[in-house]
Amino acid sequence: MDDNAALLVIVDAANVVGSVPDGWWRDRRGAAERLRDRLAADGLPGHYGAQEIVLVVEGAARGVEPVPGVRVEAAPGSGDDRIVELVAGAAQRSRLVVTADRELRRRVTELGADVTGPRSVRD
Repeated sequence: MDDNAALLVIVDAANVVGSVPDGWWRDRRGAAERLRDRLAADGLPGHYGAQEIVLVVEGAARGVEPVPGVRVEAAPGSGDDRIVELVAGAAQRSRLVVTADRELRRRVTELGADVTGPRSVRD
């Protein structure tokens, strides 16, 4: 594992946005954009050092544009499957997936990634 590489933080946008009943369902794309902007401004709270943040969007949130500090990946199908692909493709580095989805957590930890819940980016 490359200890000098930035921590790869992969955020399950649908899961994080859906973790708080704040009306996100009325504007899924706008909710994903607000999450993207918070990540761009604050990074992942509590994690210091270099971070590469990837926000994985799906469905109605496709079309969210990247901003400096946050790469956006529009999943062509399942967001979970795209997250697993990103984790598998970066096996040489430290990876942290932000999601509360139990099945996704299982899949990415089997590939050696760490996981944290939506609260880590919402607080």
